[in-house]
Amino acid sequence: MRNRRLVVSAALVAAGFGLVPGMAQAAGPAPTGPAAAGRGPTAPGVDLDKARAAAALTFASPADRTVRTAPPAGKNKAAGAEAGAQAHAQPQAQAAEGNPALAVELAGSSHTAHGLDLESTVTSADASLDISIAWGDGTADRVTASGSTVLNNSHSYAEVGTYTVTVSVWDATNKVSAVNKTEITTAGSDFTPHAPTRLLDTRQGTGAAKAKVGPYGMTALKIGGVGKIPAGVTAVALNVTVTNATSAGYVAVQPGKDFFEPTTSNVNYVAGQTVPNLVIVPVHEGYVHLINSGAGSVDLIADVTGYFGRTESSGYTSLAPVRFADTREGLGTIKGQVPGYGTFGLDIADRRGVPKGATAVALNMTVTNPKDAGHLTAFPSGQAAPSTSSVNFSAGQTVANSVIVPIGPDGRISIRNGGWAPADVVVDVVGYYSPDSKAAFMPLVPNRLLDTRTWAYGPLPARGYVPLPIYTGYPGIEGYVLNATVTNPRGDGFLSVSPDPNTWDLYENGTAGWPERPVSSTLNWTTGSTVPNLAQASAGKGSVIDFWNQGWDETDLVVDMFGFYEKN
Repeated sequence: MRNRRLVVSAALVAAGFGLVPGMAQAAGPAPTGPAAAGRGPTAPGVDLDKARAAAALTFASPADRTVRTAPPAGKNKAAGAEAGAQAHAQPQAQAAEGNPALAVELAGSSHTAHGLDLESTVTSADASLDISIAWGDGTADRVTASGSTVLNNSHSYAEVGTYTVTVSVWDATNKVSAVNKTEITTAGSDFTPHAPTRLLDTRQGTGAAKAKVGPYGMTALKIGGVGKIPAGVTAVALNVTVTNATSAGYVAVQPGKDFFEPTTSNVNYVAGQTVPNLVIVPVHEGYVHLINSGAGSVDLIADVTGYFGRTESSGYTSLAPVRFADTREGLGTIKGQVPGYGTFGLDIADRRGVPKGATAVALNMTVTNPKDAGHLTAFPSGQAAPSTSSVNFSAGQTVANSVIVPIGPDGRISIRNGGWAPADVVVDVVGYYSPDSKAAFMPLVPNRLLDTRTWAYGPLPARGYVPLPIYTGYPGIEGYVLNATVTNPRGDGFLSVSPDPNTWDLYENGTAGWPERPVSSTLNWTTGSTVPNLAQASAGKGSVIDFWNQGWDETDLVVDMFGFYEKN
C-alpha cells in the first residue's frame, strides 16, 4: 500500500494599504505593493491522515474464497483462465490435481476519490504464473510471477461507484487456475442537486419535535431515505438557520445521530438573532445531528439543496470567485434594489466559466442596504419559490451566506427577496457541479486548521491576509470545503477567500509575488461580532488559500475543514 500524508500549516503575511474599505464590493484599485509585509513561522501542522481515514473504504476476500478449476480437455491456457473466472457459475467444474495450494487472497482500500490500492497474496507451488487483475470497468492489468508472491497494484476509476475486482491466476505447468473476486466501492461521492426543501423546523415540528433545542442539547435529523434522498447518501448540503435564540452560542452539525463533543462550529449566534450558514456534512447510517452549544434554547431550521452519493452523478469544478450579479451596479440584472417580494433571474450556465449542462452552482450571496428585515431565497428557474431561505437579514445589515443552487433547464437561477422592503443583492460564483466535472467529494472528520486566538502571531492584520498552505501528496485536489469564522473584530469589515497564485515553495524561499486583492466577499462583520460562513475554496496553483481581512482593523480568524474535492 502507498504511504501518503496530508499536512496543513499556516503562516502570516501582514500588510497595510491606503484603500477605501468596502462591504461586499471591490476594495478599490489593485495595490502596487505592500507598505509593510511580514511572515511568521508556520503554525503547527495538522495531521489530516487520521481524519481522512474516516472517509477511506477497506475490503478483503480471504484465500478460502478462491475457486480452483482445471481447463476442459483440449483448451488452451486462456480458456483455462476464463473457466476459472466463471467458476462461481460452474460448481461442477473438475478439481485440479496439480499445485493443490494455489490460492489468492485480496485486501485493499480506497483512500482517494476514484482510486483503489489492491494487495493480492498468491500462494503457489514453484511454477510460472500468469495473473490477470480485472478492475471491473473493462480494463485489466496482466503480470507474470513465479511461485508464491504478493502483488501491489493501484487503479483509478473514471467515475465513482461500485465495481467487482477479479484476480485470476493461471498455472500453465499444472494446467490449473485460481480465481478470487470482491466488490469494492470508491471513497469519493458525486453531487445530486435537490430542489430546496425544508427538512427541519423545530418551530413547526418538521423533522423533529415541535420544541426548541435546549442548552447544550441536540436533535437528530434523518437524511437518508427522506423524500427523494436515497438511503445510501454519504453527505448532504444543508442551509442551517438558528432563530429565536435566548443567549449567545454556536451550533455544530455532525454525522450520525449520537452526540460527541464538537471541536468545530458551523453557525454562531447571539440572543435574538436569526442567522444561517451552509453546511456540507457526512451522513452516517442515514442521519446527521445538530448540537446547540449555547446556554440558552434555540429553534433550528435546515433546508436541503443537494446530496452526495457513490453513484455517478455530478462532479465539482472550482472557480476563482467571479462576480455574476450586483444590483447596485446593474451587473447581471437591472440596476436598482430588488423590491419587496420581488424576484430576478440570473444567467449561470454558459457564462463566465460555468458551462452548459452544469446542474448546480456554488455561490456566495450577499444582501446589503436592506430597508427592513427579511430573507433571500435562491432556487432553480422555472419553479415556484420554495418556502426556504438562503440568507436572513435585518434592516441596514450587510450579510453573506454560501448557497448551492440547482440550475434550471434554461441555465438560470432565480433569487427572491422574501421581505416587504427593497434590498441590494450581490452574487459571487465559486464553483459548479456538472456530469463532465471530475472531482468527487471526500468528507473528513471536521478539523480546526487555524485559530489566531491561540497561535503566537496575533490577529489577522488590517488590510492583510494569511496564506494557508495545504500540502498534499495526493494529486488532483480541486478544492476544499472550509468554514471561516471571524471573531473579536476591532471594527467593521469583510473577508475574502481566494486561491493564491504562488506555491508554498515560493513563500519559503522569499520569492512569492504579492497576490491581487480579491473583489469578492465571503463574509461581512461589524465590530465585536462573530460571523461564520462556508467557503468552497479552489486549490489554485499550489493548494495555498488566502484569507483577506478587507477591513481597517485587525480581527481573529478561525478556519475549520470539512472535506475536499478530488479528481483521482
